[in-house]
Amino acid sequence: MSQTYAIQTLNAISPIGLQRLDRDVFDIGTDIAQPRGILLRSADLHSAEIPESLYAVARAGAGTNNIPVDAMAARGIPVFNTPGANANAVKELVIAGMLLAARNLYHAADYTRGLVAEQSLTGTDLDQKVEAGKKQFAGYELPGRTLGVIGLGAIGVLVANAAQSLGLKVLGYDPAITVERAWQLSPNVEQVTSVEELFARSDMITLHVPLIEATKGLVDAERIATMPAGGVVLNFARGGVVDEAAVLEALDSGHLHAYVNDFPSEAGSVHPKVIALPHLGASTGEAEDNCAVMAADQLSDYLLHGNIRNSVNFPEVVMARTPGTTRLGIFNENKPNMIGQITATLADAGLNVAEFTNKSKGEVAYTLVDVEGEVQDDLKDSILAIEGIIRARKID
Repeated sequence: MSQTYAIQTLNAISPIGLQRLDRDVFDIGTDIAQPRGILLRSADLHSAEIPESLYAVARAGAGTNNIPVDAMAARGIPVFNTPGANANAVKELVIAGMLLAARNLYHAADYTRGLVAEQSLTGTDLDQKVEAGKKQFAGYELPGRTLGVIGLGAIGVLVANAAQSLGLKVLGYDPAITVERAWQLSPNVEQVTSVEELFARSDMITLHVPLIEATKGLVDAERIATMPAGGVVLNFARGGVVDEAAVLEALDSGHLHAYVNDFPSEAGSVHPKVIALPHLGASTGEAEDNCAVMAADQLSDYLLHGNIRNSVNFPEVVMARTPGTTRLGIFNENKPNMIGQITATLADAGLNVAEFTNKSKGEVAYTLVDVEGEVQDDLKDSILAIEGIIRARKID
């Protein structure tokens, strides 16, 4: 390896993940001024100054709302995330949330704690008060209820399958479900064709979608009104996919039984029918390790070989290295004749193309090419002179 790559960590990253980065190749630290890669969890990059040296950003987690994804794409900087790495942790929390709501466990525990901490009851007095008060927390069992799962990605599929095994009838909605996830989904999960149908038929709704323009306020007053009385909304996706004011109004009217979420707010956290958790979705040691390992591996593979896996702003492009060649990674606008111009420029430089792949995603595209011949220092300038080229680099 002819060079080293500086990696800046902006959050505490699991040591198990950092161990994936060979210290002979990667210089890792928090105070690196000109990093080639940034490895982070929740650090906000929207107001940060992004150095010209930066090649890639990897987040040890699924959401990328803390990263200016489009701005990175415009500069040819792929942003990686780790879908599925924390899926089991979130699945378990969703199941816990369902049980908390169905059996009123959160408020029941608060009640018994108050008997001792506030009323100082002991012995027979405590026993009598417990027996007298428990009726107000009587709940219901899950079998026979219907759970609606919106979003059948890595987490949604695990939740759907687990809920089905607990005896719930499960409805799923995801018009963009992948073939891989469809194979993983239990055949007993019924896939519906609209969000409206799912709301109208579900006693509980759980959300597993990213926060984008199309999902903002997805749970709104109109859809809540179609749910059976006594419904439960579980939100372990992002706060903005739920219209909280509409949920609180439905809780006040009694139409909803509970709102369980991982995104506390000033109004929601004090509502008696809200169970607000402090963003615990991926807060297990196992999930943090899995996310860190996945993020480190993807960052390493890109820096060393130019391969892109699980990028939110560029297509997946993976190509085996061709022995005896030099690899080039080229980002460009997705418009006609870009491939022709790139290959013509390589031919003009006296380079033979051994392997070539190009894929697009929206308005951008990415090319990996292995060339035979000596790559001169001015080749990069020649490629960048092509209108529509965003960035180019030689990958040693």
